[in-house]
Amino acid sequence: MKVRVRYFASLREALGAEESVELTEGASAAAVRDLLVARGGRHAEVLTRGRAVRCAVNQTMADEATVLADGDELAFFPPVTGG
Repeated sequence: MKVRVRYFASLREALGAEESVELTEGASAAAVRDLLVARGGRHAEVLTRGRAVRCAVNQTMADEATVLADGDELAFFPPVTGG
């Protein structure tokens, strides 16, 4: 299955706006993050497990256990703080 991955804020600056990834059926948002980290380079730097990163699936906040379906949009972004 194919999922569209979008990046926002500092993640977008580091990785670009979006890309598509091929996954096996039943893959979760966490599996996508792990796949991207395994690429190394900038992906590993900004998406590593030690960094706070939020996700949304089809424009709805989600946790990384969310199972994805073909054609879904998965967005990654840093947490937002206010002041």
